[in-house]
Amino acid sequence: MIKARGYAANHSFTRLKPLEFQREEPKPNEVQIDVLYCGVCHSDIHQVENDWSNTVYPCMPGHEIVGRVVATGSSVTRHKQGDLVGVGCMIDSCRQCEPCRAGDEHHCEGHNSWLATYNGPMKPAAMTEDGVNTYGRDNTYGGYSNVVVVPEDFVLRIPESLPIEAAAPILCAGVTTFSPLRHWGVKAGDKVGIVGLGGLGHVAVKLAKAMGADVTVFTTDKDKIEPGKALGASEVVMEGDKEAFKRLELSFDFILSTIPEKHKVDPFITLLKRNATYCAVGALDQIPGYNNMEMVMHRRSLAGSLIGSIRETQEVLDFCAEHGVAPDVQVIPIQDVNEAYKKVKNEDVRFRYVIDMASLKQEMADA
Repeated sequence: MIKARGYAANHSFTRLKPLEFQREEPKPNEVQIDVLYCGVCHSDIHQVENDWSNTVYPCMPGHEIVGRVVATGSSVTRHKQGDLVGVGCMIDSCRQCEPCRAGDEHHCEGHNSWLATYNGPMKPAAMTEDGVNTYGRDNTYGGYSNVVVVPEDFVLRIPESLPIEAAAPILCAGVTTFSPLRHWGVKAGDKVGIVGLGGLGHVAVKLAKAMGADVTVFTTDKDKIEPGKALGASEVVMEGDKEAFKRLELSFDFILSTIPEKHKVDPFITLLKRNATYCAVGALDQIPGYNNMEMVMHRRSLAGSLIGSIRETQEVLDFCAEHGVAPDVQVIPIQDVNEAYKKVKNEDVRFRYVIDMASLKQEMADA
């Protein structure tokens, strides 16, 4: 067994605190990774606070992991000791269902769906008809820790040209926005709207710009007007600006919503061209009703997208390296993670916190 330490919450109302635990040694197909950096995602907060009513405690978040391989199982061929690698939202899937065979592990239809980097299977045993957990793990511990052990085919290669600390958010925020932009065929010259300018939104702006799109940002925060323009948006529109929304009717090829809570979509539907799509990636709550007349009159679509596949995650890492795209990050010690959570909830971060795990290793040395 591997002695490990991380930060975890024991209940929805408790702070993240140090937790010592053990990880299993790498199986033949697994690699052991020394965690260097881990991003702080808004979904980490939702999970810790049990907003989706499925949290398994103790809950140790972290699914934007960058580190170095320090040990490999006997059958590993994709990675070797010393490699700089990443781990995103998933560490396994059933590998047998149609989505998995097609390379869409994030849509796994197996008995327990995919195995999340933390909090166990996406479909807990309690949600299955027979109460069986095919992974044999009721809980998994994430990247707010010094070490992780992951099957080699769920481990990504980090391009050398990417800033190592900025690579972490690409593993979730990057692929979560890249996947729908690619799936709905965003191309040079398209007019793309990005709703919300936070951890996901600011990456979406950069990716859409790198694809050659003309990007407009929609926000409720006037303090994000200048940052939005600095990121490359041709226009930043305040939600509620009726004149701007009227002017922009029937002008967008694609709109991507990155808002992490439920929100109205009606104001944005009229902005879509014929056959265009509004896609929500940030919110996992119910979306309020919409006027279907506006949908059918121009054959518009309302859609959703869930993170992205392992293949797409590698694609976005390589795309970012090729086009010089990197998330804007603020590096923090792990001891400040609870304060960081408060600031994320208050939208007081530009634009993504990343934990430097050297702070955890120093804490372990001092213990």
